[in-house]
Amino acid sequence: MSELDDLTTLVRAATPLLVIETVDEQRVIECFRHVIAQALYPLWRWTLTDGLSRLDFAQPSAEVAADATATLEAIRAQGERGIYLMFDFHGLLGYAMSLRQLREIVQRQRSAAHTIVLVGAKVELPDELEALSLRVPLALPDLKELAGILRGEAAAWQREQNRRIEVDNDAARTIVRNLLGLSAPDARRIVRKLIYADGALGPNDLPVLMQSKFELLNRSGLLHYEYATASFADIAGVGRVREWVQRRRAVFLAATPDPVLDPPRGVLLLGVQGCGKSLAAKAIAGGFGVPLVRLDFGTLYDKYQGETEKNLREALASTELLAPCVLWIDEIEKGLAGGGEDGGVSRRVLGYLLTWMAERKAKVFVVATANAVTELPAELLRKGRFDEIFFVDLPAESVRAEIFCMHLKRRKLDPAGFDLPALAAASAGFSGAEIEQTIVSALYDAAGNGTPPDQASLLHALQQTRPLSVLMREQVEALRAWAQGRCVAAD
Repeated sequence: MSELDDLTTLVRAATPLLVIETVDEQRVIECFRHVIAQALYPLWRWTLTDGLSRLDFAQPSAEVAADATATLEAIRAQGERGIYLMFDFHGLLGYAMSLRQLREIVQRQRSAAHTIVLVGAKVELPDELEALSLRVPLALPDLKELAGILRGEAAAWQREQNRRIEVDNDAARTIVRNLLGLSAPDARRIVRKLIYADGALGPNDLPVLMQSKFELLNRSGLLHYEYATASFADIAGVGRVREWVQRRRAVFLAATPDPVLDPPRGVLLLGVQGCGKSLAAKAIAGGFGVPLVRLDFGTLYDKYQGETEKNLREALASTELLAPCVLWIDEIEKGLAGGGEDGGVSRRVLGYLLTWMAERKAKVFVVATANAVTELPAELLRKGRFDEIFFVDLPAESVRAEIFCMHLKRRKLDPAGFDLPALAAASAGFSGAEIEQTIVSALYDAAGNGTPPDQASLLHALQQTRPLSVLMREQVEALRAWAQGRCVAAD
């Protein structure tokens, strides 16, 4: 493994202070056990509960008090060069004495050329130590290690239950591939959950796996996992979007990249509010057959300098670990329209987002939705950012009839009892969401009158409703005029 070679080189070069951020302490220990096999130096471990102890010998070492001052004095007194794994020691560096002692050890003041390794989930150091440290990323388990974890947990379950586990080999290989990006403890926890649920590993475990993986990767709460995607069969209209997705599905999901065709990267859905852009985003994920993750720009923004950009980097990194998936950025214009009033944060966010969209290697298909095209920066609309820009217009009369039929069925009403063409004609200018709400309104009116809903109640509800195309006529017409000749019609 390259990480072992890197660690061995750093130890041989007598690097004084290393920082490793991880929760997998056992993996750190195993890595350095391999290191000392190549570079023969004593290996020590420190914890607040056990103090200093030797890891490369079975015999007990001399007892040293677990407090920071005594520990650092004992390290400096060691005349033989060694490697010291200090777990959660960084929390004690707020004391001036401990900070001074560690700086002197790192700077080789009356000390051997030790290598101090600070290990923790998140290691924040004082500025004077940060400049002397080298942060080393710890590689996550590869496919071979993850397969070993799965086999080990399956064997443990079989010994415990005294019966064989049912394994679908294809599903097991898919499970291992989807565990990439997780630490060994997290991967083990998910595998145990899948096995102990029903004593089997099969295709039905894949949705549970993706949900569990998302929950582990999204501890910051920046992303939202959409558990229920949609099907294009559930949407009236957007026929061209459906055909577009179907033509590219095989390339997007291919195990090996096509040398001729670039994988599809994303689409921008523009349109009038309530015309089904959000539902289309869910249907695209369903069309590809992959999880849907929604990014809300509102959760990214932070009052502290640099935190917003950091949040975006973390969110996109977590998304890549869920690949293949669809990333849905809802109402993208609201997160990028800060102008110069936010200290340039929105410009920096836009810059990082565009760079990521252009350079990402993971199979993350981006679906961005927007209502106000005038608020979108030109850099985002440039050809090449998205594979296609679709305009979701107000539904045509035939589509409105289909929308009425779908919503009536969902509410256990027989569409045959209604004059759908007449309802479609009476709902000119209505969006899909507005049609749904008129049906809801008619149902409430019928319930209040103690009568079943009928054609007359629906027509009355339509007459009492003023759609957005009337209330905001100028804005809607301006958007439709802009899209004419610039975008591909979704239907």
